[in-house]
Amino acid sequence: MICEGQTEQAFAKSNLQIPFVERNINLLTPLIKASHGGIVQWQKLKNQIEKHLKDDKEAYVTTFIDYYGLHAKLNFPGWDAAHGIVDKNSRMDSLEQSMLSGIDPQFQHRFIPYLQLHEFEGLLFNDIDIFKSQIPPEDLVGLEELEKTFADFQNPEMINNNQKTAPSHRLKRIIIGYNKVVYGDILSQAIGLDRIRAKSPRFNNWITRLENI
Repeated sequence: MICEGQTEQAFAKSNLQIPFVERNINLLTPLIKASHGGIVQWQKLKNQIEKHLKDDKEAYVTTFIDYYGLHAKLNFPGWDAAHGIVDKNSRMDSLEQSMLSGIDPQFQHRFIPYLQLHEFEGLLFNDIDIFKSQIPPEDLVGLEELEKTFADFQNPEMINNNQKTAPSHRLKRIIIGYNKVVYGDILSQAIGLDRIRAKSPRFNNWITRLENI
């Protein structure tokens, strides 16, 4: 599972490794190598994907990358066509299919591309009571914005995609001293994988595909 950054990596280690081991799947979680985490040009990511697939002929490779922060200059395949699609879930499907098609055909059956819509941190907006129980009241300064976010988005994956309203930017305003790796780990473990999957259908479909390898 090639992780965009330390937040996704920490989540995978804390929440996915043990459930996967129970299914006889050994989950490794390298960061994107060219940047030591952080999104890169498609060609660099493609090189890493294909290297993992070449090095271990029994391994499957997937990606855990946020759609938020991707842009045309990164040259992800199928970018222009996908952005003619209004529905965001269908747009992600199109981009992922283009990523799959961009990989050497001999490896495609072992590659499962995944883009998180919109941002990993969206998964943390699962249960407002988790925030209230895990964050000290004096640090939870954006309670009104937190409550409005929960009221506005039944599906947390749809929390939107710009610098003011993206999930991570909301959390920076809501929590004093917000650290994305630390709080991502605290909140995700308090929520639990089952509840995250129940409320985030696109994420759940991805995990289901991985479980059924």
